[in-house]
Amino acid sequence: MRLGVLDVGSNTVHLLVVDAHRGARPLPAHSHKAELRLAELVDADGAIGREGVDRLVATVAEAVRAAEDKGCEDVLAFATSAVREAANADHVLARVRAETGADLQVLSGADEARLTFLAARRWFGWSAGKLLVLDIGGGSLEVGYGMDEAPDAAVSLPLGAGRLTAGRLPGDPPDAADVRDLRRHVRAEIARTVGEFSRLGSPDRTVATSKTFRQLARIGGAARSAGSAGGPYAQRRLSRSSLEEWVPRLAAMTVEQRAALPGVSLERAPQLLAGALVAEAAMDLYGVDELEICPWALREGVILRRLDLLPPT
Repeated sequence: MRLGVLDVGSNTVHLLVVDAHRGARPLPAHSHKAELRLAELVDADGAIGREGVDRLVATVAEAVRAAEDKGCEDVLAFATSAVREAANADHVLARVRAETGADLQVLSGADEARLTFLAARRWFGWSAGKLLVLDIGGGSLEVGYGMDEAPDAAVSLPLGAGRLTAGRLPGDPPDAADVRDLRRHVRAEIARTVGEFSRLGSPDRTVATSKTFRQLARIGGAARSAGSAGGPYAQRRLSRSSLEEWVPRLAAMTVEQRAALPGVSLERAPQLLAGALVAEAAMDLYGVDELEICPWALREGVILRRLDLLPPT
């Protein structure tokens, strides 16, 4: 069957179309995305402003049309932290439903972590042993840990790269004092969760998903995701030592200079420093020297869970 998954995230609205059936690897058939940056369109009262809602409705409508054009039998539409935490979330969801027909399901932070963990487990398999999975989105950081397909521990923290950039890193390049303050804030938030994971023992493998981690691995020397030997199957790693080297360099760069780095887009360049501070803190506080990049993430987790619910053929 052909499925579409519509992900309304804090940075992008992304439609992924796959050909899939139960027990098989989903095969990507089409990708349609728009940079919306909902996390940056929230007003002082915590609501998504009129302009943001209008843009969201138009973007979702375009994605729904694209799914229809590609012949999707079903579209799994969901929203994450930007909509979940908006003061006017009910109004936003109602407008999207009324004007586009898309019934966005709002995922909790814990559900994001669990579904991302499921995707990583399916990608690496049982031989990976105990997995620690990290995901930095636009609005939140998700962490999952466990031996099975459902993690034994899963948390979501308000440490997304877009959220932190918009709220705590003005200036281009940012002031050194703001960078230090953000570093302290990020580490204090993550430190509160360390005990929950450390009591479960050391992971056999640590993996990371999301564009932030892919970009950090790329500037650290990893191969490109597309067009490189091995494609998504090539092993891509990120070391803590590489992050420790790059964080001060990123802090001294302008957005334009970051955008000139390999694998970094102009749209995501403003968020790269905040993402690097979160990644460095997570690896340090969870005791991770090196991690591996996982090509699958939340969208694939949503698809896999949907396929699991299909009756056997």
